[in-house]
Amino acid sequence: MLSTYIEICNYLQEKGHEVLSWHVADPELEKTESLLTEQEIYVRDMEFLEKSDCVIAEVSTPSIGVGYEICSALQLEFPVLCLHTPQTNVSAMIRGDKRIITRKYDSSAIMKKEIDAFLELVGKS
Repeated sequence: MLSTYIEICNYLQEKGHEVLSWHVADPELEKTESLLTEQEIYVRDMEFLEKSDCVIAEVSTPSIGVGYEICSALQLEFPVLCLHTPQTNVSAMIRGDKRIITRKYDSSAIMKKEIDAFLELVGKS
């Protein structure tokens, strides 16, 4: 999944968007985050979220933290796009919330097309 995170971050930056959570695409993420306390990680991630206009999450790998961030984004009334591969069993909590746009992708081109459509929909293209 790391290569997918890197691709998403690079694509958004190439299109002129600021990616606040670039750290998720860092191959040394676990080592880097091991130097932070849980509180520091929470504060950093919530500050990133509060500075955002929208959230794009790759949810093929279940993550309680990402779920928490998605819920927090919805509380802030931010648009949310959740991307996942076709074989992924995405949580019904994600798929069932009509405020969340959930899209499958099976190639880089489709993933980018879904990102572009979302950004256009929310006026960030």
